Amino acid sequence: MGFISQHSVLVASVIKIAVLLFIVMTALAYLTWFERKVVARIQSRWGPYYVGAHGLLQPLADGLKFLFKEDFTPPASDKLVYFLAPFLALTLALTAIALIPFGPPTVHFLNGQQVFLVSNIDIGLIFLFAITSMGVYGVALAGWSSNSKYPLLGGLRSSAQMISYEVSLTISVVGVLLLAGTLNFNGIIEGQSGYWLGFFPRWHFVPQIVGFACYLTAAIAETNRVPFDLPEAETELVAGFHTEYSSFKFAMFFMAEYANMITVSCLATILFFGGWLSPFPASWHWQLYLPGAGLVALGIYCAIDSATRMRGIARLQLGVVAVLALGLGALCLMPWAAPYVQGPFWFTLKVLVFLFFYVWVRGTLPRFRYDQLMSFGWKLLLPVSLANLVITALVLVFPAFTRHA
Repeated sequence: MGFISQHSVLVASVIKIAVLLFIVMTALAYLTWFERKVVARIQSRWGPYYVGAHGLLQPLADGLKFLFKEDFTPPASDKLVYFLAPFLALTLALTAIALIPFGPPTVHFLNGQQVFLVSNIDIGLIFLFAITSMGVYGVALAGWSSNSKYPLLGGLRSSAQMISYEVSLTISVVGVLLLAGTLNFNGIIEGQSGYWLGFFPRWHFVPQIVGFACYLTAAIAETNRVPFDLPEAETELVAGFHTEYSSFKFAMFFMAEYANMITVSCLATILFFGGWLSPFPASWHWQLYLPGAGLVALGIYCAIDSATRMRGIARLQLGVVAVLALGLGALCLMPWAAPYVQGPFWFTLKVLVFLFFYVWVRGTLPRFRYDQLMSFGWKLLLPVSLANLVITALVLVFPAFTRHA
């Protein structure tokens, strides 16, 4: 107890890091299940269905498969860099999530540490961009260290793409920073509090709709997702920079990709859609019961589905999910707990909407050609992002200029 009291800040940080890693790694696993199910529905298929109830154990089966597959290393590769590349890609992707505030800063541990944020720094946005910008090294080094022509081409294409669209991605959010007047994530979120006409939230999405469109497009390209997945164009590059990777190192690149998807979705939520703020005015007290009611409804659905459609072990699995959902729902409906879950609930719901959009785009749009990709980034997206920045600055400066004149 003496060590805990003397190093309370360290203990609280370790607890938050451990919990966040568990949640994020679980989310990465089930994001693959979510994507396969949504794309299957778009294409009129079932998707994962047989491994567990509704395929809920498919991520576990995939993880075990990757662990026990043959771990082949190209004999002519640079061994150190070859093994370092996937670790670098995944580590940077997970580190960026530590800067994201998942709830209001008013909820604290007994020692005063914020519960819903691992690291609160005043230059949070710059620090996050500094971390994510280094992600290109993992991809480039993976292609080069394999000592194979196809991965090298994939790594070069990916480096060019990520660097090109990172410029537009950064410029597209500067308009938000001009409106917020701070680089701190909590400050940006709190600057979006309040409502127009008493009910319409004052999110930055409304004045920065052009910046949001540029950000979302650049974010999809930055994470190498369809229709900008040129580094992994199977018809041209045989899966691109990770062609020579196998086993769990191969899986780490996909985990890094999904972690980057979560990061850019969190960032879009913070910058343009109010972060953990509710879209409804605080006077609408019924919204306090939405998280609990949603979990209870999910539990009832799973219980009915388990009793009527599932057989064998799948019935037990879905029954456990139903019990957990009902228990958490009942806890969230408690008057003392309901206010504390509001922030994480709204933040998670907004992030899930963006992740669904990611998957929806994958199941809808065809892949660009490489020349179209680069032309779109430099000739359209970058000029539009710059124009949005200039117009935002003029709108903010003009009233002050007229007052002085």
